[in-house]
Amino acid sequence: IFIQLVILKRRSIMILKLNFESEIPIYIQLRNQIVMAIAHGDLAQGEKLPTIRNLAEDLGINNMTVNKAYAMLKQEGFISIDRRHGAKVNTILTPDFEFKEKLEDDLTLVISEAEIRGIKKDEFMKICENIFDSMKGGHPYVI
Repeated sequence: IFIQLVILKRRSIMILKLNFESEIPIYIQLRNQIVMAIAHGDLAQGEKLPTIRNLAEDLGINNMTVNKAYAMLKQEGFISIDRRHGAKVNTILTPDFEFKEKLEDDLTLVISEAEIRGIKKDEFMKICENIFDSMKGGHPYVI
């Protein structure tokens, strides 16, 4: 069962899609959807996120699930949380050694799975290029 939430913002729409039958925990799915919304430019630097209570109610999930997703996003630097002003997007991040190490580990697994399934390097690179091209231009990640 999928749930799709459309959040109307000043000039754009952010769509969150959660699959309640997935083996991936809901808080991880929510975290991933927010990260992708930031990367695609649906959420801008300093933009306020819905409150934990409002987002949980809109998605029909427990407050603690949203809280856990927000805590992960804060720990990873994607958002900042202020008790008075709530959660805000932080897009000014630089890749550190730990991130690059995690990225390499994640890509090694994905590339291994692609290799086993017969995806050739050129095709894999084209898929990666298409994904990069779908992201907002000029994001602040510098490698």
